Amino acid sequence: MDRIYVDDRVSMRHPEIRNQDAIDAWINCVRSRPRLEKNPDEYLAVGVDKKGRFIEMVAIRDPEGDWLIYHAFTPPTNNALRELNMGRNTL
Repeated sequence: MDRIYVDDRVSMRHPEIRNQDAIDAWINCVRSRPRLEKNPDEYLAVGVDKKGRFIEMVAIRDPEGDWLIYHAFTPPTNNALRELNMGRNTL
């Protein structure tokens, strides 16, 4: 339970983000919220990796409580920050 996995497509699309970077950012989450309007098991989050970068992530939680991060991007987009009620000056 509560294991964190990262889809291999994350690092293929964004080679600057390694799987461990996304996991670290998920563990060091600054703000997150469920995306109830899309899928209540899907969460949008912004966290900080060990390099100090803010990373936007989208993950889904399975019935066993494990997480699959399938989207990670740095820096976070304005849309994600708005959805999390954050502004650039928050970062």
